[in-house]
Amino acid sequence: MTRLYAYIAVAVVVAGLGGTWVATQLARPASDDRFAACRTGAIAGDAAIGGPFELVDTTGRTVTDADVITEPSILYFGYTFCPDVCPLDASRNADAVDLLAERGLSVTPVFISIDPARDTPEVLADFTANLHDKMIGLTGSPEQVAAASRAYKTYYKAHPATDNYYLVDHSNFSYLVLPGHGFVEFFRGDTTADRMAETTACFIDNA
Repeated sequence: MTRLYAYIAVAVVVAGLGGTWVATQLARPASDDRFAACRTGAIAGDAAIGGPFELVDTTGRTVTDADVITEPSILYFGYTFCPDVCPLDASRNADAVDLLAERGLSVTPVFISIDPARDTPEVLADFTANLHDKMIGLTGSPEQVAAASRAYKTYYKAHPATDNYYLVDHSNFSYLVLPGHGFVEFFRGDTTADRMAETTACFIDNA
């Protein structure tokens, strides 16, 4: 399976700006938690994180969270023009999905664009096809993307554009969502594919 985007250069700068903000939004102690043994951090599943969204898939079709999250899914908010962190994180998520498949566990990687002006369905289709054949790419209007981002407590902010070139500061957490349970865990950018697969398998086994 091609990992075309996974070898783009290295320094993770823009993601750090939003990461601290998101961590403070997400962190809270666990209590009476059926998944407590699976968690790698101090967070428990929170009904305030995640929820309904309406976006556009790579065929141009409007879809909802119910259409997309039909099995355990790993959601990531990024953009295809990202020069470093997004392709690396998305590739890591794809690798984790493959490791889970080796265990007989089916998980869907989902890439939600925070740059709808440039990330058309066609652009997303090329990007996701080069990462994983199961990866779902989603975009939408600025309002639709902002609503999905608010639901998952993510952060993003575009820099001023020069000749249509710009970077987007953003958080780089990945979110594990289970049908019937919703959001249950997040993974930081430095989580390995092996660790992500181990943790995700634990959640699926205890669902």
